[in-house]
Amino acid sequence: MHSNFPDNQPPDHFSQFTLSSSTIFQENPKPYILKKCIALLLTCASSKYKLKQIHSFSIRHGVPLNNPDLGKHLIFKLVSLSAPMSYAHNIFFQIQNPNVFTWNTMIRGYAESENPSPAIDIHQEMHGNSIEPDTHTYPFLLKAIAKLMAVREGEKIHCITLRNGFESLSFVQNTLVHVYGACGHAESAYKLFELMPERSLVAWNSVINGFAVNGRPNETLTLYRNMGLEGVQPDGFTLVSLLTACAELGALALGRRAHVYMLKLGLNENLHAANALLDLYAKCGNIREAQKVFDEMEDRSVVSWTSLTVGLAVNGFGKEALELFRELERQGLVPTEITFVGVLYACSHCGMVDEGFAYFERMKEEFGIVPKIEHYGCMVDLLGRAGLVKRAYEFVQSMPLQPNAVIWRTLLGACTIHGHLALGEVARAQLQRLEPKHSGDFVLLSNLYASERRWPDVQNVRRTMLNEGVRKFPGHSLVELGNCMYEFVMGDRSHTQSEDIYAMLAEMTRLLKLEGYVPHTSNVLADIEEEEKETALTYHSEKIAIAFMLINTPPGTKIRVVKNLRVCADCHIAIKLISKVFDREIVVRDRSRFHHFRDGTCSCRDY
Repeated sequence: MHSNFPDNQPPDHFSQFTLSSSTIFQENPKPYILKKCIALLLTCASSKYKLKQIHSFSIRHGVPLNNPDLGKHLIFKLVSLSAPMSYAHNIFFQIQNPNVFTWNTMIRGYAESENPSPAIDIHQEMHGNSIEPDTHTYPFLLKAIAKLMAVREGEKIHCITLRNGFESLSFVQNTLVHVYGACGHAESAYKLFELMPERSLVAWNSVINGFAVNGRPNETLTLYRNMGLEGVQPDGFTLVSLLTACAELGALALGRRAHVYMLKLGLNENLHAANALLDLYAKCGNIREAQKVFDEMEDRSVVSWTSLTVGLAVNGFGKEALELFRELERQGLVPTEITFVGVLYACSHCGMVDEGFAYFERMKEEFGIVPKIEHYGCMVDLLGRAGLVKRAYEFVQSMPLQPNAVIWRTLLGACTIHGHLALGEVARAQLQRLEPKHSGDFVLLSNLYASERRWPDVQNVRRTMLNEGVRKFPGHSLVELGNCMYEFVMGDRSHTQSEDIYAMLAEMTRLLKLEGYVPHTSNVLADIEEEEKETALTYHSEKIAIAFMLINTPPGTKIRVVKNLRVCADCHIAIKLISKVFDREIVVRDRSRFHHFRDGTCSCRDY
């Protein structure tokens, strides 16, 4: 390696040093130069270029490349300034006998980089060189493992910390909780958390986030409440997890209180918190509030643009979603593969087939983005929703990637909705090969047979489910009232107000029939009498939830329902009429989109 400076023109900040120390260089240059270089490294605040100058200067004046003192400080500065790890890596493997501090710095550097996997290799080599870890080794290493979601590596390190006694240290415990949560093992994270004698805010955030990111919103809210009872004050990280859980449950009132708390703490300018807030409002069907959050953001990431794009799409504002994408382009921002998922999602939910294919081609040709399985999934969904099921099947067959279970399940769902039995059986055969015990696939096929009144085939599917131990997840609907979430299932009579709820259901049915409502009994996919089908439809979970809200909220109050399954055609017809008869705006979020019911109409195009 050669110096970047001409021999007779050292940089200005070295000039005084080199001129006044010429005699010292001749007598004993290395120790003096070494100390000066280390001093300069310690004062080098933010410039990677100056760092390279100091390194070049040390080489030019004879400091050995393998010097452990210079190497330690140089690597530390490189990592602190987020310089490329390849630079630090080359220096590290020239150092003679690096100490534990230098090994830890390398692990930390990789843990904080885009490619954290070498951190595990560095640790293994550290072990092979008989370097004893210290209290800083494992938090950095576990951070890398969490980013990689390598739970088996995490378990190995957990065992090592138990053997060498580091497991009792709070920052090791905190990082282990984070690892298990990030790797999808929220229960394991919680068990560790429960065993901790002292729980810091970091520990609370780690376990709360573990449940939040793994789709366990009820546990997230319970832990948040317990955290408050123990007198621990939340911070920005806590609120991001809380907002994620509120978005999952549709708990808008609680999310709004979190918003107020964010403003109180001054966290509204925090990008992660603002993105979580935007996502909350979009997923609760309050898209105008989501737009307001977006407009007030000083800095916007790709996540911000994509969240609002998808939010607009699923709330039925496809044209606005695509206009937002055009605004992104006008501002000179480069869309990423994630942005295009949002754009294609918008086209899919708004029936824009031609526009969807145009954007798909632009993504490849204009932006050089190679489509991933998620993009192909959006295209299959786009064609399926538009009723172009055969074309969707042809698209799947022409994909350059191997179709996964999600692709075939999307096609099966389209076949069920549009009555394509033969293609449905083809899709189901592929799903039996890929994910033979997914309950949703059995249900879709059963529903497809039932819509064709092939009752023996329905019984065969259900018998297969029973024999193979496959359980169907029941439908449920959630509503928020008075700081509490209430869950209802079909025919639910567990609530203390059941008598009043069922009286309201009867009144709803009476008033709807006066408006011309006729139960859509084809949605009851069972071989039973017509009257029994009408009764079954009356007691669907979303209707029970709406009845509960009608008797517990003042006239004119907006009703919000979150359902875990797709709203059936009968409930869709009924809720449109309920919004008119009772003069209520009703927002229903099912598993695929939002339905904004008002004055007897709905915002969606699905029915």
